[in-house]
Amino acid sequence: MGAILGVLFLHPLMTVVFYAEFNDLLASPAESIWSFVEARVRIAAWLEFIPMSAAFALIGVTFGLLFGRYATALKSSQDRVQWLEHELNLNLPSLVALGENERLEFKSTLRWDLKERCTNKALENVIAKSIAGLMNHRGGSLIIGVDDNGDVIGIGADCQTLRHKNIDGFERALMDVVRKSLGAHACTLIHCQFPYLGDEQVCRLIIEPSVVPIFIQHGGTARYVVRTGNSTRELDAREAHAHVEQRNAESRR
Repeated sequence: MGAILGVLFLHPLMTVVFYAEFNDLLASPAESIWSFVEARVRIAAWLEFIPMSAAFALIGVTFGLLFGRYATALKSSQDRVQWLEHELNLNLPSLVALGENERLEFKSTLRWDLKERCTNKALENVIAKSIAGLMNHRGGSLIIGVDDNGDVIGIGADCQTLRHKNIDGFERALMDVVRKSLGAHACTLIHCQFPYLGDEQVCRLIIEPSVVPIFIQHGGTARYVVRTGNSTRELDAREAHAHVEQRNAESRR
């Protein structure tokens, strides 16, 4: 389309500009712009005319590609905004009442071991795995401070294990876990909220789906996990390759 517009629009436009500026300087000035264009098309040698048309076609293609990339980026941005608006409009109590599903997961704590009553940083790896699983699927929400049964625990105990025992400290600690385990890019796909459910404050992570595969880096090994149903499962190399190819095919539609 850009090539066609370049030939059918830009080329005649340049001819008109040339006529307006240089017609009086020509040895045989044209009587009108229409006669000038007609004579130019009829008299111009093909070996001279074709390269000029090709040049304008190339210019049109260039503008067409630039416009196409801009339109694609704009649509992607609009889709992202609409997705986030939909997630933000979901009522949190109603969301919790529905229970876990492929786009919603509960975690009791970030790092506080409820059984041992102490800090257990191994639990941070569980959080990272859940986040990666949602990013590699369709995105969704992870609520920290709610157990598997939907009972509200809150994040107060977690906050007491941090250097800065407040919401800002919790968010920094969480993002540090994501950055170390999933990479800095993953942090840009997470949006934190700290609403109250009853008397307890929880952390709700709205997690966008990633356009590139997200791997968990742990112990020098990269693992690929995906959210399936109401659980997060690690895929082997063959399954991971098939899943990535399927997601790429869907994104191209």
